[in-house]
Amino acid sequence: MSTNDASPPLKILMLHGYTQTPSLFHAKTRALHKALQKVFPHRPILLSYPPAPHRLAPADIPGFIPASSPSAYSSPPEAPEALGWWRRKDRPDGEIVYEGLEEGLEAIAKCVREEGPFEGVIGFSQGAAAAVLVASLLEGRGRKRAFERGWGRYPDCFLRRAGDRGGGDEVEGDDEFVQPPLKFAVSYSGFRAPGRRYEAFYEPRVWTPVLHVLGQVDVVVEERRGRALVDVCEGGDDRVVVHPGGHFVPSGKIWLDAVVGFVRGCVEGGRKGGGVRIEEREQRVEDMDVPF
Repeated sequence: MSTNDASPPLKILMLHGYTQTPSLFHAKTRALHKALQKVFPHRPILLSYPPAPHRLAPADIPGFIPASSPSAYSSPPEAPEALGWWRRKDRPDGEIVYEGLEEGLEAIAKCVREEGPFEGVIGFSQGAAAAVLVASLLEGRGRKRAFERGWGRYPDCFLRRAGDRGGGDEVEGDDEFVQPPLKFAVSYSGFRAPGRRYEAFYEPRVWTPVLHVLGQVDVVVEERRGRALVDVCEGGDDRVVVHPGGHFVPSGKIWLDAVVGFVRGCVEGGRKGGGVRIEEREQRVEDMDVPF
């Protein structure tokens, strides 16, 4: 095979979870990377792991306990490096607001400009919620009109700018966006952004094929929140995988096969993607990952 005949790389955007870092999420998805390369032997797999822009303070990290109390003569213990795409704030009136979401989307759009275009996105927990937001934003003018109907302003960072690859000062139609629609999204322990403030992301429903991987005993993102995201994506329960564990990226073969099969169906079969529905009750302890 000549250089000119080489297959283009399969580029996938990888969004880490709340309190995670790109390096940690990379470590948690090594098995997935290997499984994808086996399914696409003639295409290099390029996974991009951008960092979330918000560095979290100890008070932002659930369950963080310093290793020891500082004495008068010692420096206070440092919190582990922990990043977030936004911070959740519960207002007195009951509304939930994602503070810093604009900066989170800007960081993702920057990665798309510099390392894309991507064929898909994979995220975990808060990163999975962000992955579906990104898939929605890239669905073109129909999604942009949903924002214009009164649900808020479409994020400018996802519009093509002068100097972007293939872009000019004035662009119209789907070419006005930072890249074409994604072929797929995979949501590990994802959830829906609540309330009318974020309605334009989900109404009309997200038509980009999304595979939802849910943990049966996930106590961080409980089933109700995960199912709320399923309900606003086309495909519904036919694109749900339920593993018997908790809040982690499962690395057992059955779960890897389900994900890579879905990705292959979307990449090779277009928007229909692959129908996947698996509910499994057993998994070996050595196949399990740990939360965060």
